[in-house]
Amino acid sequence: MTHPHRRPALLATVPVAVAALLTGADPALAAGPVGASGVGDPYFPLAGNGGYHVDHYDLTLRYDPSTRHLDGQAVLTARATQRLNRFDLDLHGLKVTGLTVDRARAAHRREGQELVVTPRRALRKGERFRITVTYSGTPGPVTDPDGSLDGWIPTDDGAFVAAEPQGAMTWFPASNHPTDKSSYDFTITVPEGRTAVANGVLLGRSTAHGRTTFRWRQTEPMAAYLATATIGKFQVEQSTTRDGIKVYNAVDPREATAAAPVLKQLPSVLEWESRLFGRYPFRAAGSIVDHAPQVGYALETQTRPVYDRAPDLSTLVHESAHQWFGDSVSLTSWKDIWLNEGFAVYAEWLYAEQHGGDTARQAFDALYALPASDPVWAFPPGDPGSGAHIFDTPVYARGAMTLQALRTAVGDGVFFRILRAWALEHRHGNATTAQFESLAERLSGKELSGVFQTWLYARGKPNQP
Repeated sequence: MTHPHRRPALLATVPVAVAALLTGADPALAAGPVGASGVGDPYFPLAGNGGYHVDHYDLTLRYDPSTRHLDGQAVLTARATQRLNRFDLDLHGLKVTGLTVDRARAAHRREGQELVVTPRRALRKGERFRITVTYSGTPGPVTDPDGSLDGWIPTDDGAFVAAEPQGAMTWFPASNHPTDKSSYDFTITVPEGRTAVANGVLLGRSTAHGRTTFRWRQTEPMAAYLATATIGKFQVEQSTTRDGIKVYNAVDPREATAAAPVLKQLPSVLEWESRLFGRYPFRAAGSIVDHAPQVGYALETQTRPVYDRAPDLSTLVHESAHQWFGDSVSLTSWKDIWLNEGFAVYAEWLYAEQHGGDTARQAFDALYALPASDPVWAFPPGDPGSGAHIFDTPVYARGAMTLQALRTAVGDGVFFRILRAWALEHRHGNATTAQFESLAERLSGKELSGVFQTWLYARGKPNQP
């Protein structure tokens, strides 16, 4: 992501035992094994859910920009990781009109962002099951702890859908934490003349009775926050790179002139990053350039970053680098956000270094020259403190400085081997800062705790660059 309060919890209106009786479920099930209401993330404790893993989401959406009304059906194919009498989904603000587990009506209630589900029968550990949720309403964003909007953000011609870190639940029921990655299918119907852009490969589009339906498929695993269903009046260009990657760019006409020369460089940027970081992780790529000045950021939505305005080249490089660092290799805890943002900023430095600009060392030195009172030294990037600070300057700038300090310590040859090995060993998975430190020491043969302690965890401005 490039960056320049939770809503009040909804009260449950039907007691679980009553709801269970209405749907035929056994009220006693609620007293048995239950899935946790979150995965225990220190910054977003209710994000994600325990007791199961979602293998696949099949989302069918119908949106009318004039009324801002959304009708949705989500079919989740999941696997129980423990015996389950009850489990949760994350869903914010929308009305649930129907819910089944394996085609049998299931009791459900709302507890803030939690949709609490009690199936008719207990699910065995290892059992695969299917959850179908129909829902509707007027989706809107949540306000993040840093004050930014996140999720389904209405625009003057559609919606800008960017869900980091908690906004996926504003438009579909999800296990909304990066550790639960899934494949996706999207079927999105909008008024004729609008375009709906999601992740992955466009399977097809059809128009009838004044409405157009777009079908998208994201086969590689994806965290829920990286899903998008951005809608607007877009100019669309499609192409295929020399490596066979399908590129789909959707641009708001108001941004087209400024965006064109930058988007033209996307294939070469991806080729350059592939040489540094290893093979591009996905079948598809592209960009969504919206006109959404109220948003204030771009986001690395998987395979197709979404920009609130025409990006400059550095921003394109940054969001493209996230396809490796953040999207394919995803964090395990939001506390480790520097693994996303520090790496993407360092990719900007490397691009400048190899294309006639300042070297990464010069970028490092310019930051180190800032006084101890500068915001870059406000907190260590390895410990932002709370969800309010995960997109603050130290995560980005000092995160990148950590990588430059590592490069200095191990030398260029080993450093670039580390970057490639990191992207390969954790491809389509999740990883931690501790694993990165271990990899760096293993490949370099050096003890590097001092480097990481100084640049990731020491408070204030380090004494030595």
